[in-house]
Amino acid sequence: MTKEEWYSALEQRHGADLQHEISTACVAVCGLGGLGSNVAISLARAGVGTLLLMDYDRVDISNLHRQHYRVSQLGMCKTEALKQNLSEISPYCKVITHTVKLTEENLSLLADCGIVCECFDNAECKATLVNGVAERYSEKYIVAASGMSGLHTGNTIQTKRLGKRLYICGDGMSDVADDGTLFAARVMICAAHQANTVLRIIAGKFEV
Repeated sequence: MTKEEWYSALEQRHGADLQHEISTACVAVCGLGGLGSNVAISLARAGVGTLLLMDYDRVDISNLHRQHYRVSQLGMCKTEALKQNLSEISPYCKVITHTVKLTEENLSLLADCGIVCECFDNAECKATLVNGVAERYSEKYIVAASGMSGLHTGNTIQTKRLGKRLYICGDGMSDVADDGTLFAARVMICAAHQANTVLRIIAGKFEV
């Protein structure tokens, strides 16, 4: 399959103008667990041109029940494992990896991405990303997540726009500390909300 054949197939499905916008977009996915790995997969399938992946963790057996990794990738850095998987899904997507823990000092790694997805499971990292990007890069869109644990109905997971460039996906209430568990199905619903929001932003369609 050539690059021309790949993009021709996407254009037939999405339309040439929209696909051009998607193919020239750069999106950062910060945190590559149940949310981030699935967000990245959805964006790659849509033909997003450049994905920047950030995570410092390695694939563990406890990740396999909800994260987009394979048994053969146990022990690999999540950045490299996900890049490997993306190459099989969207071979012409440019994937940039940063195997680091996000800090205020390395927020500059996100400078070239117009949209940033917050997919962390750590409250401190969430706050550092959302607050840091909002303060330093006011022109960027942030698509964050809050609340997707347990076996609650998926119908409570929504996308809300908070301010001009901040979106929150999830139910805003459920917490793994209270529910005791995460299931792939519900986490993936939230990840799909995030990916769909990114594509809507690229297309110029904004929540009210």
